[in-house]
Amino acid sequence: MRPSGIQLHSRSRELELSYPDGANYRLSCEFLRVHSPSAEVKGHGPGQEVLQSGKLDVAITAIRPVGNYALQLVFDDGHDTGLYSWDYLHQLCTRQAELWQTYLDRMQAAGASRDPSVQVVKLEL
Repeated sequence: MRPSGIQLHSRSRELELSYPDGANYRLSCEFLRVHSPSAEVKGHGPGQEVLQSGKLDVAITAIRPVGNYALQLVFDDGHDTGLYSWDYLHQLCTRQAELWQTYLDRMQAAGASRDPSVQVVKLEL
């Protein structure tokens, strides 16, 4: 489903998507970055996903339309290879709570941090 409105809120680092049915969603830049549909994040198949850590303060610096089917989001950490199709963006909107909790669970299991200034070191004893 294609949004009827797209607005980037730079101060809060959120992308707001409005839909023709009246639904309105706000997705953080961090959420969008860690759920990038790029091969760098998703891998090339199931089980090849790469956990993205240290993205707490990431921001979107540009939004580029790709034909009539997607957006390319450019992040200030240099990431710009994910093409967010309208269907994928809508899925992120409607499943945001579930996807975010799964991400947080994966971060905890990996001993990773959302904060880029935190260096996590695992010690084997």
